[in-house]
Amino acid sequence: MVQCLKLQESTDLLRFCIEQGEVVWGKHFKEELSKEGISLTDAWWVLRRGRIFDAPEPDIKTGEWKYRIEGHEPGGKWLAIVFSFKTVERAFLITVFSIEARGKRTK
Repeated sequence: MVQCLKLQESTDLLRFCIEQGEVVWGKHFKEELSKEGISLTDAWWVLRRGRIFDAPEPDIKTGEWKYRIEGHEPGGKWLAIVFSFKTVERAFLITVFSIEARGKRTK
């Protein structure tokens, strides 16, 4: 199990998983992607360019730390993607959703 990471460490590890490791998505992530009308390409855009604003939260079921990366997809919709690290080389995408109110969040 991957320990709790600071914001920059979690961002760096996510980008490492994208470039050299593995990113897998669960059934719920795929369902929400479809439900929100978001393409996988849009989700990848946010994963590559988004930002983690909030500290991770523990997942009661798995004991893993859940992180949330947010950012605009190319069409302008503000997205949040919740994920965890299964290993230091594997990120698991849990869910995705759009956030209307946070679209103007500042850095």
